[in-house]
Amino acid sequence: MTINVAAGAAAYANAAKTLTSAQGAGAASGTGFGDMLKSTLEGAINDQQKGEMTSMQAVAGKADINSVVAAVTNADVTLQTVVAVRDKVVSAYQEILHMTV
Repeated sequence: MTINVAAGAAAYANAAKTLTSAQGAGAASGTGFGDMLKSTLEGAINDQQKGEMTSMQAVAGKADINSVVAAVTNADVTLQTVVAVRDKVVSAYQEILHMTV
């Protein structure tokens, strides 16, 4: 299994850039955690769609196997990351619910 390290580093850089600009601008520009989360999820959806599109092109004989494996692996890593973040958010929410006031 090949892991695209450059894509992962680019995703982290993009998230850091978005977070930094959101902290610098604050509420005045309307960017914040929700906007960063929305843009990150849109990127994850785009990765999934690219993987599906490349797979369909391969079935039609218009894509080579290397690009299919790279796109599907990238989509898989993205999905695993989204699921891991979701699990952490749910876990944090449950911890908040169990706190005594």
